[in-house]
Amino acid sequence: MNVMDYPDGFRRVSQALEQRQHAHRPLWLAEAARTSQEAADALGVSLGQIAKSVVFRRKADQAAVLVITSGDKRVDEAKLKVHTGALGRADADFVKARTGFSIGGVSPLGFAPADGQAAPQLFVDRELFRFDIIWAAAGHPNGVFKMTPAELEQLTGAPVIDVVQASE
Repeated sequence: MNVMDYPDGFRRVSQALEQRQHAHRPLWLAEAARTSQEAADALGVSLGQIAKSVVFRRKADQAAVLVITSGDKRVDEAKLKVHTGALGRADADFVKARTGFSIGGVSPLGFAPADGQAAPQLFVDRELFRFDIIWAAAGHPNGVFKMTPAELEQLTGAPVIDVVQASE
């Protein structure tokens, strides 16, 4: 199938990866993987290797804040708000309007915000660096692409911070 035959979000991510000369093309999974666990199961990797996208709404200006973290971790909002200010929850409409992606397919690149909105403020959580290879959504619940954590940092230009909840 030609890349132009795929949904818009997957095409945007494919083009963004190509423009950045990323070594790995995105894969189209036979089954949708809307959760980190579904993606890990489909790929045969550990849950932590899934670079999940968590979107928040910054209260001060309604901007989107996107954290890419390990699939087996939860974002600690108290740690994150040190970098962003007060945060609120982002519903599906907010996520789509601010990223151009639906929940379950939010990629760390290839954004298409609606109506002149700014692209999300992006952070990479350092927990991803526990792994040699990680997988992120490629603009659609059926799309994924692989990289190293260092490649994620380079592809996005996002700062690497510590924003996950402490392990129990």
